[in-house]
Amino acid sequence: MKLATGKVVQGKVVIEGEALPEGTVVTVLAVEDAETFEVPAELEAELAESLAQAARGETIPVTDALARVRGLS
Repeated sequence: MKLATGKVVQGKVVIEGEALPEGTVVTVLAVEDAETFEVPAELEAELAESLAQAARGETIPVTDALARVRGLS
């Protein structure tokens, strides 16, 4: 998994920086109007580490994750 930023140009999402291989499946989070979406450097590093863990197969089933989250409230 990778975290990439881009913008829509002529109706297509253009990724900044390194190009993704043809056929890559992506998820798009679109911000509304003047809304911004900034990730602090430490959170970006944590997210990058989480993606690396997932790439290494260090994951848990979503049902377990949801149970943990529900247990926090």
